[in-house]
Amino acid sequence: MRDSLLRRTPVPVRLAAAVGVALLAAACGSSASSSSSTAAPTGAPAGASSASSAAVISTGSSSGGKFLTNGSGRAVYMWVKDGHDQSACTGACASTWPPVTTTGAATASGGAVAADLGTITRSDGTKQVTYDGHPLYYYVGDTGSGTVNGQGSTGYGAYWWVLAPSGSPITSSVTVTGASPSSSSGTGNGGGGY
Repeated sequence: MRDSLLRRTPVPVRLAAAVGVALLAAACGSSASSSSSTAAPTGAPAGASSASSAAVISTGSSSGGKFLTNGSGRAVYMWVKDGHDQSACTGACASTWPPVTTTGAATASGGAVAADLGTITRSDGTKQVTYDGHPLYYYVGDTGSGTVNGQGSTGYGAYWWVLAPSGSPITSSVTVTGASPSSSSGTGNGGGGY
């Protein structure tokens, strides 16, 4: 019966049905690939803000006082080479020091000051979070909350520092309160080349 039904169906109708099925399959395929673009940026550390959510900037405690973190407690850094509301970290630098990105307005938590939060648009179109005009970054050498292994690094030609809630860089070595000294002391021994 199925074969007789196919023989009675005009060729244009069969072609239209085949085209419709192909378009449906293509639409499903493009939907899957577009959803993968909202994952965390390549090289972004675990706990980094993904490109599909608003960033939260909070604070952690260290021997040098409070410092800025993301909402999961991961340290965020500023780079001395950056200008006010301008990032100079691209290419290999951005692989070692992934920018803190957001798709919505960044929010403040803990001791972070909401009025000091902002964003800049990077050359790839992503929105990078700033604090008091300093573009913010993660360091891939940090293993999670409680680590500040990028503190004092001179990778890529200038110092990397954690920031106090006032927006000032903390330029001393810091040990995160409550973390083991071997994983929480910022010594500046990482950060890549020039």
